[in-house]
Amino acid sequence: MADTDSTPDPGGELDTALTAVGPRLRELRRQREQTLAELATATGISVSTLSRLESGSRRPTLELLLPLARAHGVTLDELVGAPPTGDPRIHLRPVTRNGMTMLPLSRRAGGIQAFKLILPAGSGRREPDLRTHEGYEWMYVMNGRLRVVLGEHDLILEPGEAAEFDTRVPHWFGAADDEPVEFLSLFGGQGERAHLRARPKSAP
Repeated sequence: MADTDSTPDPGGELDTALTAVGPRLRELRRQREQTLAELATATGISVSTLSRLESGSRRPTLELLLPLARAHGVTLDELVGAPPTGDPRIHLRPVTRNGMTMLPLSRRAGGIQAFKLILPAGSGRREPDLRTHEGYEWMYVMNGRLRVVLGEHDLILEPGEAAEFDTRVPHWFGAADDEPVEFLSLFGGQGERAHLRARPKSAP
């Protein structure tokens, strides 16, 4: 008797979506007239890994897709070809790397991207590994104390304090104490900065 089970196969759908990511990545890069080396500089992903992603020989992960979506100015949904749902809520999918947890807070294509980051206790005591890439970043500390190394400056940000900088300046950050630190990060393309609107003065 033939199997009449019509239950959807989520695993098969996921494999199909991931298979289509490679050609989409290649097309996005070519539309921007960008080389693999330039994209590697912008994302921190090696040229060999980018090449394998585009050819389909490397399975894409969220850890790889996040910086690529940001670099190409598209949402994760657009990058994997997910159908629109019409649901305005943001479904957070945390990414953990080297003890750092990142939660995307926006789905806007292009423009400024918002993230919440949680860094483990004591991470700011490591030898700073300064990085550079294209873009502009604004950060606001919610809980804990954040050590920020920015060029020749070595700063400690307290809860309620904010910093903004051109990410072409060598930078690094970590938790300054034996407590984790939580902060919000707004990241935009080169020349794009967060504009904060002041509260209007009350009428006399």
